Amino acid sequence: MSAAAADAVEVPVKKAGAKLSKKLVLILAVVLLLVAVGGGAAFYLMKQRAAAAAAAAEDGDDEGHAAADHEPAKRDPKNPPNFLPLEPFVVNLADREQERYAQIGVTLQVDDAKVAEQLKLYMPAIRNGVLMILAHKTSAELLERAGKEQLAAEIMREAVRPLGIEVPAEPAATGGEPRKKKRAPPVHNPVEHVHFSSFIIQ
Repeated sequence: MSAAAADAVEVPVKKAGAKLSKKLVLILAVVLLLVAVGGGAAFYLMKQRAAAAAAAAEDGDDEGHAAADHEPAKRDPKNPPNFLPLEPFVVNLADREQERYAQIGVTLQVDDAKVAEQLKLYMPAIRNGVLMILAHKTSAELLERAGKEQLAAEIMREAVRPLGIEVPAEPAATGGEPRKKKRAPPVHNPVEHVHFSSFIIQ
């Protein structure tokens, strides 16, 4: 084989090797870019969670503690929550200017099916307590979101009272009063949430 023929064979081999190495470099660059973007996103999310946790830890006021006390533990997806629907409440409200009434559907979310069965046994007392709470509310209070949230908190406390569980009321937030130095130990409330299935005020 002549030298010219050998050179002619080497040139295509070198070109093919150059194309292969360019593709390999391009693929490696894309893979590294994806890894860098994924790592950056993971780092950002972890930083956001850490910042949120630090902010929650720094918030040492009573409201922060109360929110942490009522925050439910992570639920096992195999065990769905236990719901106890109550018959709808129809009650005259405490408005003085005109006669107003409310029709409210309530469902209790409890942490244990056994507690739901216990609550069923005390249902007349629970309904009485909820009706007493509703009868002292005005339409103006119940039309606001804060009023509905306050009502839900009061129903949570009232629902377990027949079981002998006394959950203390949250102190009203006032700007001028100093905070209490000592908080009472939290009382476990088996009623995790109060859900409103209907809320009609007329």
